[in-house]
Amino acid sequence: MDSARIAAHGFLADGRSAALVDRAGSVNWWCPPRFDDPSVFARLLDEHAGHWSIQPEEPFTAERSYLEDTLVLRTVFTTANGSVALTDALALEPGARGHDIGLHSPRVLARVVEGLTGTVPIRLDYRPRFEYGQVTAYLTEHHGTIDASAGACRLSLRADIPLTSDQGNATATFTVRAAETYRFTLGHAPTYDADPPALPDADQAIADTITGWRSWADLHRDQYRGLFADQVRRSAIILQGMTYQPSGAIVAAATTSLPEKPGAGRNYDYRYVWVRDFSLTLQALWRAACPDEATRQFTWVAHATGRISDNPVPIMYGVQGERDLTEHHLHHLRGYADSRPVTVGNDAWKQRQNDVLGEVLDAAWLMRHYLDPMAPDVRQLLHDLANEAALNWHRPDAGMWEARDAERHYVSSKVQCWTALDRATRFGTRLGDRTDLARWTTARDEVRQTVLSQGWNERLGAFTGAFGSAELDASVLLMPLVGFLPADDPQMRSTIDVVERELSHHGLLRRWNDDPAGFVICSFWLVSCLALAGEVDRAEALFRQLAAQVNDLGLFAEQIDPATGEQLGNFPQAFSHIGLINAAGQLTEAAERRATAGRPRHPVPAGTGRTEGAPS
Repeated sequence: MDSARIAAHGFLADGRSAALVDRAGSVNWWCPPRFDDPSVFARLLDEHAGHWSIQPEEPFTAERSYLEDTLVLRTVFTTANGSVALTDALALEPGARGHDIGLHSPRVLARVVEGLTGTVPIRLDYRPRFEYGQVTAYLTEHHGTIDASAGACRLSLRADIPLTSDQGNATATFTVRAAETYRFTLGHAPTYDADPPALPDADQAIADTITGWRSWADLHRDQYRGLFADQVRRSAIILQGMTYQPSGAIVAAATTSLPEKPGAGRNYDYRYVWVRDFSLTLQALWRAACPDEATRQFTWVAHATGRISDNPVPIMYGVQGERDLTEHHLHHLRGYADSRPVTVGNDAWKQRQNDVLGEVLDAAWLMRHYLDPMAPDVRQLLHDLANEAALNWHRPDAGMWEARDAERHYVSSKVQCWTALDRATRFGTRLGDRTDLARWTTARDEVRQTVLSQGWNERLGAFTGAFGSAELDASVLLMPLVGFLPADDPQMRSTIDVVERELSHHGLLRRWNDDPAGFVICSFWLVSCLALAGEVDRAEALFRQLAAQVNDLGLFAEQIDPATGEQLGNFPQAFSHIGLINAAGQLTEAAERRATAGRPRHPVPAGTGRTEGAPS
């Protein structure tokens, strides 16, 4: 059914975790109290792994939207006999404003049903299943609240109507008439807490959440005044919703194991913090939101990383800085669209990915004014990353697509080592002494010459994915975006043309020839490259075509099937929204350059992506 599709879901967030709600009013995913904790609802991955639905009992249509500048979702169900509105929110704490929203979220899912016209019979079906659907809790009633406890988890549900509980489920049917309102609050707490979860009034919780989100949006309203401002603002709010506020860490996606291609086995857990994603999100927010917290966020990365004495440099963490993210499979779950395995953890944490060196230093360079004065631990991190690039740029790695078969000399990894060294030399004595600067400058120039000589394939007329390879790879589009080569350089211009001709389908750019679907951020890289090359009109047309591929709430997954338009991969995906924000910014700057003849060009990075298992 349509409601089971990835793109049928809306995204709720509270600064600590995320929930996904489908068009039929079913909460199919929630992992309180952290993004990467075990689920209490996981119907997204198995019909029997838990959900909480509120929907009409008779045939209906659904229209939905976010309340302006929030992640509060309003769905209007219309039947032959009337209409009702369902408002859903992961509650923010009362009184939280601006940068502080989500720091102390109450771990409450609030839902309100409001009668609009006529009469509509409603059915509520509440089926909590803990530990990714492995545990069915006993449901008990205390003073009108339904409690469910098992293992480490405790849920309490309060409703304005009586519920009937049996076999770990609670159900109810009730009729909603115009102007009637019914409220539901579901709170989470650990089982060791002596007291049950605090359950605020649902109306007040939703009002507080609306106010909190809008206060954040108001802080950033004037930060971006370029093209496609509405889409940029929505993507910025989504990225904020993917931030674990206590640490400032930004997860790659809200889900695990949603497949790149159903049944193909490439199902990964993205509920962690990749240094790449973190840095590129900061770059996107540098355009679209106020980067006042740059020092705090870079400090977190510095503390999570520690002194870089081990090898390779850590490339990902849990949301509080955990290092060991060893993956395992949940064999009891069927997976989305019968796509096994369902995976928890991600073994990419063990890999060498040299591109992250450049992404961190590039983000720091963009935000240099906000990092002044530079905290000692941030300076030490950036200094160590520059040294790592100078020392190990010549080594093969897993690349930004996180290949699991073998390490290679990926062109994009070398280019990002160049970026790290280039930005380090620009920082000058703020980052290193004269000996450091001389060493970094020498290494930077060596990287550049090596890429130009070994990354180019004369037969194809393009830079390829790895040294000595004939495989095209969309990641080489990063070269003009980080300033390695101008987009109108003859070799770069040829590369852009070849990559677009061979890898693009209906405007969606695959990462390599047999990639199963278009990778959203790569498609936006192409927009940025065309804008930098002066093809502003064509870039803008492509941007509009891509931006129209979002779901009805403005959400992107990781990939899109160009034949069907189906969204694939984990959802929502930070990379995709990073790509949109940065491409809009590049288009704005390109339009300004065209309007002001002779205005100098200042390329700004448009971000990079990640998916495991890529070929060379």
